[in-house]
Amino acid sequence: MAEMIPIKERMKRTQVPMPEQEPKERIYNFKEVPLGYTKEQAIYEAQRCLQCKIPKCMQGCPAEINIPQFITKIVEEDFAGAYFEILKTDNLPAITGRVCPQEEQCQKYCILQKQEKPIAIGRLERFVADWARENNVHGRLPELKRKNQKVAIVGSGPAGLTCAADLAKLGYKVTLFEALHKPGGVLIYGIPEFRLPKSIVKYEINEIEKIGVKVITNLIVGATISVDKLAQDFDAIFLANGAGAPRFMNIPGENLNDVYSANEFLTRSNLMKAYAFPEYDTPIKIGKRAATIGAGNVAMDSARTALRLGAEESYIVYRRSRKEVPARDEEVNHAEEEGIIFNFLTLPVKILGDKQGKVSGMECLKMELGEPDESGRKSPRAIENSNFTIEVDMVIDAIGTSANPIIARSATGVETNKWGYFITDEKTKATTKEGIYAGGDIVRGSATVISAVGDGKIAARAINEFLSLGKSLRKK
Repeated sequence: MAEMIPIKERMKRTQVPMPEQEPKERIYNFKEVPLGYTKEQAIYEAQRCLQCKIPKCMQGCPAEINIPQFITKIVEEDFAGAYFEILKTDNLPAITGRVCPQEEQCQKYCILQKQEKPIAIGRLERFVADWARENNVHGRLPELKRKNQKVAIVGSGPAGLTCAADLAKLGYKVTLFEALHKPGGVLIYGIPEFRLPKSIVKYEINEIEKIGVKVITNLIVGATISVDKLAQDFDAIFLANGAGAPRFMNIPGENLNDVYSANEFLTRSNLMKAYAFPEYDTPIKIGKRAATIGAGNVAMDSARTALRLGAEESYIVYRRSRKEVPARDEEVNHAEEEGIIFNFLTLPVKILGDKQGKVSGMECLKMELGEPDESGRKSPRAIENSNFTIEVDMVIDAIGTSANPIIARSATGVETNKWGYFITDEKTKATTKEGIYAGGDIVRGSATVISAVGDGKIAARAINEFLSLGKSLRKK
């Protein structure tokens, strides 16, 4: 069994780098890029933890994981114990360990961050979850007296799955409704295989179903059944349907062939397996020169996917500079390594087409940065008469998403703001109608997986309190 080493030795060690596929190899496949820690690497990294008396890292974890405790278990080579520790608050560890922006969450508060070498908490979480899956170690659910109250969860993304799992652990009868034919939400349709293998998503959802969560797919709340009807059959409801409506720039030429929204492009590739065509019957046309507008994680996913699907050149077109890029540094670095071409301080103003209605280029303006805006980033402004053309034959709009109004229309008394997102109480995720709660992207707009997980946990606690008081939607 490994041991904790003296603090001076811990301070000298540097963070263990993540083993990865070589860029020249991975651009031709959809296999996961980061390969994960070995047992020896995980123990070495875990030994670096200072085990602070006041672990600030925990305040940066929306999933509320006892980080020092699970890291101690790794040092002790009690990997099953580490897994059970994580599962106390996070039922999606293999997922959050991969896609959570730890550098802006738990690792940001690590005391070793001052030396620019924080503990690789996310990589350790991934190691533990992968070890458990590979060694057939499953979560242990204590014997519970099942309650009669029923809770409906709308949407099976990270917020919905988390809320469902937490409530099932408390003994409630939980039914999760998903519009698509597979559960997982953005985890399934939005994040590429090379960043989050779908087999892992399926596995962790199956583990949640074992807790007692019932999953119903191919049911569109708002169309197949209304929220108002659910309120007649369930004691409480959590709306976690995401923000799945694509946004466009509304510039000339966006109606041309070979212009995609990132939603469509990634859904066709991920959920519908276009990347494995012709093994799967989902063709997707890829141009020789693909331009992705935007620079968030979705934009990186789109540009890197286009490259793997056969584009000879794949561009990121972004109106701000490299410093303002909102995507994770890890994803940007991976994109750069793979040869993605970045066009910074560039604003598309028109998509050009030929006589057949196909994309032939994109007219852009050069930009410069002015004063910071509300987000703290410097505002871009166009440079007059700086028009130029980029030769592309495919365009992907990855500038964000917006709320789909279908669910809100069927929920009497549940108010939305001017952007169509549900209005909620920040501390409880309660909507304007008692007994109905909401969280994730349908409240925040496009946000991170881990923030959605946090919303699910907050809502589960509030729903438990609501139901524990004997309240119910069905009594109204």
